[in-house]
Amino acid sequence: MAVRVKLKIKSLSSNIETTTSALVNSGFEAETPQLLIPRSLAVKLELWPPPPEAQLVEVGTAGGPVRNYLIPGVAEVSVDAGNRIVGPVKCDVMVSSLEYEVLISDVLGSELNIVILDLRGKWRFSDEDTVRGSEKPQYWF
Repeated sequence: MAVRVKLKIKSLSSNIETTTSALVNSGFEAETPQLLIPRSLAVKLELWPPPPEAQLVEVGTAGGPVRNYLIPGVAEVSVDAGNRIVGPVKCDVMVSSLEYEVLISDVLGSELNIVILDLRGKWRFSDEDTVRGSEKPQYWF
């Protein structure tokens, strides 16, 4: 089991909020805090069709290069760990037509103070000793 957290996402352009589980993916390397969301979630947040400020970018994946829309600074996200909420952190949103799960980039995970303890689902916030378990995956088809 990988590390997944409960994430509150707020679209700053529509003020629509939702909560979902999100995969903390250290392999999702970015220069800014980024959140990759499936297109069906982008529709719910009114980020699809892509707004004028969206940029079509090519990103490398394990399956080869893909093109996604990157919308700069359009969301705020917080981790809801039940007894504690960390955030919000403003981030860019990348919309994927192929992925069905929300992915947290390395930079965004760091800004949310997430520390992976065990790749089988154990994590904590950087300023605590409490070991936390992973959330169940949530897929956006």
